[in-house]
This record gives sequence, C-alpha cells and structure tokens, in this order.
Amino acid sequence: MSESAATQDLDVRLEKHRTELTGYCYRMLGSAFEAEDAVQDTMVRAWKSFDKFEGRSSLRSWLYRIATNVCLDMLTAGNRRARPMDLSGPTPVAQAQLNPQPEIVWLEPVPDGRVLPSMADPAEAAVSRESIRLAFVAALQHLPPKQRAVLILREVLAWKASEVAELLDTTVASVNSALQRARATIAESEPATTETSDPLDEEQKALLERYVTAFEGYDMKALTALLHDDAKFTMPPFDLWLQGHDDIVAWMLGPGAGCRGSRLLPTFANGTPAFAHYKPTESGDGYLPWALQIIEIEDGRISTMHCFLDTARWFPLFDLPMRLEKEKDGQG
Repeated sequence: MSESAATQDLDVRLEKHRTELTGYCYRMLGSAFEAEDAVQDTMVRAWKSFDKFEGRSSLRSWLYRIATNVCLDMLTAGNRRARPMDLSGPTPVAQAQLNPQPEIVWLEPVPDGRVLPSMADPAEAAVSRESIRLAFVAALQHLPPKQRAVLILREVLAWKASEVAELLDTTVASVNSALQRARATIAESEPATTETSDPLDEEQKALLERYVTAFEGYDMKALTALLHDDAKFTMPPFDLWLQGHDDIVAWMLGPGAGCRGSRLLPTFANGTPAFAHYKPTESGDGYLPWALQIIEIEDGRISTMHCFLDTARWFPLFDLPMRLEKEKDGQG
C-alpha cells in the first residue's frame, strides 16, 4: 500500500469513531464545542503517534485512552458547567432580572446526531440517549474528573472494570471504589427521569403538536394545560430561572411578549425533543432566530423548557437556517 493510501486508510479508520468519541467528551466536558475540540485533538494525537500503536488493545480503546487524557487535561482548571437551577433557587417573576453569565458557566446543548452513533441494540441506544440528557450531564459535573470518566465508561459504555483500569493506569479495586463514590454522588443530585425522543410515541407526538399550536398561537391557557404545576423555564446565558406555570405565563405575557407570533421548527437535542424558535422580524416579512428550546417531558406533561438564547452559536451547530421567510412558512 502506498503512503498516501495508508494515510487515507488511517483517516477512515479514525473517523469511524468520531461520533462516539464526541459523545464521550461531551459527557465529560458538558460543552458541545469543547467536545469537538477534544476529539479533534484526539485525532491529531492519534495520527501523529500511530506508529507507536502496537495493537495490544483495540484501536477504539486506544482512542478512548487518548480522549480521556485530553479531557482530563481540559478539566484540570476545575470548572464545572451548570444549568441555571444548579446555581440558585427560582426567582419570582415580579423580581426577575436578566443577569448574563459567561459562556463557560453554562452546560451546553448538543445535537443528537453529533454524539449518538447508530446502534443496532435498542437497549444500548436508549442508555446512550438517556446519558446525554441535560439533567444527567449536569449531574456528571458534580464528579471529580476521573470519577466522571469511570462512571461514563462503566455505566454508559459498559466497559469492564479491568478495561477501565488499563485505560486509566490504575487497579480494578481503584476503579470499583471510584465507581461506588460516583454512584453515591449522582444519587444525591437525583437527575430527573425525563422522556427521551427516539422514537416518540403517539402520546408524546400529540403533546408536542399541542405545544407548537399553543406557543405559536400564544394561547397561554392551552400552554398551561401542557405544563406541570412546578414546570421550570430557563434562558441561558441569563442566570434567571422560573418555576411554576403561573410565573412562566406571567413572563411570557410580560417581558417575553415579543415572542407572540413566533414559529417553531422541530429538531433533536440532548436526547429529547427540541425546537428552533424564530421571532417575527420588525418588518413582518419573515422570522429570525431567537432561541433553541429543549423540551423535557415527565409523565405526559412538559416539566422544563430550556431556552438557549445565543442563536449565533447554536443554530449553525444544529444546521438550522438563520432566517425563515414568511412565504415559505407552511404554518402561517
């Protein structure tokens, strides 16, 4: 095989693992962009040092070892990404103030397609999808970096304790101890069990159709009927979050009234249903990006509406259009 053909073959072999590695790094780092940077760094390191790869482990295991080291290096600063509800209590709508926080504070959304590889086993796919939910990734942020790696490798990716020990250059006993401590910490944070999106059942589809109709029609009575009594509403990069459908509706009819007449396009983020939210332009000739909404469902009703407002970052990441023309809107 020629040198160029060998290089191309290696590139193909490495690329086969990109999606699952991005998912792993996203769970470790809580940032879609940092995860992609980490995987790119992993690929470059693997390419440069491939002549030292002796094949004593699989190529996949070797790549995970490199990716883990990259993530651990990135986490040495001790930064922990969070959702607004991880930082403070809810604010009554009458006292609501919009205080932006730096981007590095926030847990970031991620498109399903960038972190969820195709899986033949439905049970494995369900675990993979469940483990990128915002609540679960937020819970992971409470773990020290190595415990985080152990929990993900053992619980999400189903690696054996001996495999994890080899990857981390430690003992099986140490891995088992780290896993036990990580499980205890996760249990304390109690991430809510929200319903994942693939596939949507008929009840979920009907709920989301009613949500779109209520939101686009700005029908607050219909929207209230879809929300849990203690539903949550967040708007990163602002640290404000609201709890309870009364405060959510009061916000939407007050400071958020500019969302009247909006349009929603469905997408998928963090294993749950999501929508690209477009507000009408001032001229009324179309719609411009306003938020990426991630909708969490519990027991047949909406439990959380996460509205990520930095659309200049999120819409390109999700391959969403930066404008909707009114004449092309099939729902108008």
